[in-house]
Amino acid sequence: MTPPEFLLVSLGTCAGFYAAQYLKTRHLSAEGLAIKVAAEKATQPARLGSFRIEVNAPGVTAEHEAGLMRAVKACLIHNTLLHSPSVETVVHTGVMV
Repeated sequence: MTPPEFLLVSLGTCAGFYAAQYLKTRHLSAEGLAIKVAAEKATQPARLGSFRIEVNAPGVTAEHEAGLMRAVKACLIHNTLLHSPSVETVVHTGVMV
């Protein structure tokens, strides 16, 4: 897998985990629960510019749709992508001074 694919898998599994936890705590069936994540590339700089998370929860009634949406949006990876973290890059070489 490529690094961007790992990022998509991370987002999808996080969304799925939060969705499954929502269903479990409400004693709702998670049978058929499926998550699909896609991303569009952007340039200047090259990156993944937009993400789409699709949650398929066939056993869930409309009354739980908003709660399920809130649960998926509470995902740690989702929130990390929404609120840009700081990233520190440090390079160490093998040369000792």
